[in-house]
Amino acid sequence: MWTTIGQYVGGKVVTAILVVSGAAAIIWAWNNPEKIETIWLTVKYAVAWIAFVIVLPWGLFFMTPWVMSKESNMAAALLLVGFLLIDVIVALLLMGSVTGHNFLTWCVLLLGFLSAGVYNFKVCEFQAVRFEEA
Repeated sequence: MWTTIGQYVGGKVVTAILVVSGAAAIIWAWNNPEKIETIWLTVKYAVAWIAFVIVLPWGLFFMTPWVMSKESNMAAALLLVGFLLIDVIVALLLMGSVTGHNFLTWCVLLLGFLSAGVYNFKVCEFQAVRFEEA
């Protein structure tokens, strides 16, 4: 019985919070249309960069077997560093400039660069395993 009452009241509270915050977001967006454009531009650039990061190691899939044929850890490291360097350059080009950004922006960028590096490593590792099996 208490569970049912708690779920009912909790559902009403959550619904009220969502309605009030949704209304506040709409009012804020209505009063600040120039900031909405900036937010959408940022989201568009972020999605474009993420798509680029996802496609890069798959688009250059032929590099992994070539690097594996070298049988060198240095060649593998240079491949990964090259992928990461390309990702960083594209991100900085999308930003427009490296000046005028706050600390949070740089923290998000560094987190994105770390994520891109790990993603590149995992994709190259997957491609290497697939190449060895073939």
